[in-house]
Amino acid sequence: MRNKFLGTGYQGFYPLRKIRVALRGVRYAVLFDLAVTYKLVLSFFILAACFYYRQWLDFGLVVVSTGLMLVSEIFNTTIEALCDFIESNENQKIGIIKDISAGAAGISILVWFIVVVIESLRVMRIFIVL
Repeated sequence: MRNKFLGTGYQGFYPLRKIRVALRGVRYAVLFDLAVTYKLVLSFFILAACFYYRQWLDFGLVVVSTGLMLVSEIFNTTIEALCDFIESNENQKIGIIKDISAGAAGISILVWFIVVVIESLRVMRIFIVL
């Protein structure tokens, strides 16, 4: 797609290309960032249990919190990679930027963790009752 501000890129709008690029980015994040991978796998098991027991509100809550966590982790990884690309030597200002990025990711991970623990306990309670 053509960048209207810079005047670069291709003419036209190609939605399939955008989807392919987005999926490629998610694939890279899952394959090369262990923090994203294990959280996604853990969420998948919780989602499967919520789906099996027909807990739709819980299912939606886990999907939303997992999505928030994945987006913040991917942004954190991107910001850290850009900072390392721009300045490979140690720089105090870059360190502050990375710390702020990690803090934002940490908040979303905390929210995700609380949701996963609560939903895991609820699913185990349902499993024990059955």
